[in-house]
Amino acid sequence: MKKILLLLLVCSAIRHTHAQESVTIDFRIGREKQLHSILIALDSGAAPGTVANFEKLLRHHFYDGLKVHRVIPHTLVQMGDPLTRYSDRASAGTGGPGYTLPPEIHLRHTAGAVAMARLPDTINPARRSSGSQFYICLKAMPELDGQYTVFGHVTAGMATLEEISTQEADSNDNPVDAVVIKDARLGAAPYHRFALWPWSR
Repeated sequence: MKKILLLLLVCSAIRHTHAQESVTIDFRIGREKQLHSILIALDSGAAPGTVANFEKLLRHHFYDGLKVHRVIPHTLVQMGDPLTRYSDRASAGTGGPGYTLPPEIHLRHTAGAVAMARLPDTINPARRSSGSQFYICLKAMPELDGQYTVFGHVTAGMATLEEISTQEADSNDNPVDAVVIKDARLGAAPYHRFALWPWSR
């Protein structure tokens, strides 16, 4: 019995010290030459299908060159629409890779939470996620808990996201001066403990 307990304690310690899969995203904000970076830790335990899809898109450089298409100051930044490669902003926010994802709703919308966007319940009662569009919370947004698939958390670069969120935007919350993802790549990051909803997986 003691050996089993010791093994469980060791496994728990390893889980909380190992490196998680992560993503580094480099942005160009407006006409600035300097790039600004963020680091996202992914939680494949809570959202395995969503994380696997996100990693697949990253390996195919899907996000490189896409623009941020929605900013709400100090609240939210959204990106991942392939239609933003084009100059016409009218359709920004309506595109995707041609498929949706099953919901994996387990994690909470804490500050820094990364979640998949989706169509509203009226036309998407199953709450299936967009295949590529995602948003990042700049503050806790508990009103969204239980409604969207959170699959990651920003572990570095919140100041960059704050700067992006305050860019001048049009009536659709789309930045007037383009905020472009120059590079999005997989890597490793220190373990991050995610906040669960509704407290269990």
